[in-house]
Amino acid sequence: MFTFKRRTLCASLGAIALTISFGALAQKKYDIGANDTEIKIGNIVPYSGPVSAYGTIGSSAAAYIKKVNAEGGVNGRKINFISLDDAYNPSKTVEVTRKLVEQDEVLGVFLAIGTAHNLAIQKYMNTKKVPQLFVGTGATQFGNTKENPWTIGWQPTYLTEGRAFAQHILQSKPNAKVAVLVQNDDFGKDLLRGLMVGFGDKDSKMVVSQQTYETTDPTIDSQIVTLKGSGADTLVIFATPKFAAMAIKKTAEIGWQPTRYLTNVSNSVGSVLKPAGVDAAKGVISSSYLRDPTDVATQATKEYQDYAAFMKQYYPNGDPANSLNVLGYSAAQTLVATLKQAGDNLTRENVMKQAMNLNVKLPMLYPGIVVDSKPGDSYPIDQLQLIQFNGTSYTSFGNVIGK
Repeated sequence: MFTFKRRTLCASLGAIALTISFGALAQKKYDIGANDTEIKIGNIVPYSGPVSAYGTIGSSAAAYIKKVNAEGGVNGRKINFISLDDAYNPSKTVEVTRKLVEQDEVLGVFLAIGTAHNLAIQKYMNTKKVPQLFVGTGATQFGNTKENPWTIGWQPTYLTEGRAFAQHILQSKPNAKVAVLVQNDDFGKDLLRGLMVGFGDKDSKMVVSQQTYETTDPTIDSQIVTLKGSGADTLVIFATPKFAAMAIKKTAEIGWQPTRYLTNVSNSVGSVLKPAGVDAAKGVISSSYLRDPTDVATQATKEYQDYAAFMKQYYPNGDPANSLNVLGYSAAQTLVATLKQAGDNLTRENVMKQAMNLNVKLPMLYPGIVVDSKPGDSYPIDQLQLIQFNGTSYTSFGNVIGK
């Protein structure tokens, strides 16, 4: 009798253990691009072409993923980070996206750079139901979660930034004559729309001249000369890094000294202001949601020291003073937080769900600004800080601005 009971007990315990084992396995859910050991994530960055300065964003993000993998990965899985070059050409963006999704079979595409470029792949990504994670643009077109539930932004919108510049101009120089240099694409047009919204019914009185340029233009010298000829005393530069540096440099060369506003995608001291000339750039007003890596006060913080140590170990060829590296580092931290939060449920649907339910403090965001997303809100960072270049670094002024 004792033997029978013992065997029954052992059999029961074995069944329970087997049930627990199967239960544990059942809790793990995967889609294409994920398994017990690996998570495949695609990335699209212009390592070449007219805005190759943005290439360092992909390099710094890849370096952070390398760090995470060296420390054990995400929930025991290594991230296979496949970063491809689209040369800032939307048709090329489509090509490399199809490769990532259909050949490399990634779980999602992360931090693709550019407004027109993300628009070119948005319908495809949403039709395929592949996460288009933390797009590298602040264009408002990516905020419609009802029509495009598989797309989520990351940075503050261009509308928010353009409006913030307009409000500051109205407060500090209400009778300003404003000239605007605009990249002739969705990126530039979105920023311009924000500026006009900020001016309200005064827009036609405030803006005395607008000039556009194409990313294929060799220079923007003639546009700057024309803008100066309008009699404007304020210049708003809605340009990507190469052309922003040209605009600042040319303005100084022709002796024009307007109050200058510069979009945050081009406010890097290392890749924009130094090439333009720091003396020429002194006084430039911009906005940011990231800590300035050239600021002495920032450099004294543990957050910066951790970032600098990361750069030294994992991206030694990168410039810690380049804010684009701070961007790549911070965006990659957002991705990792999302994947950690997804746990063992690495389906595309759950990854998207977690991306839409974040509340994360990132070390290199401006104090008081957090990554905060929720269903229906596809811009996790919706605040920014106005800053001004003092010839060495940026200093902040005013309060944090919401959307």
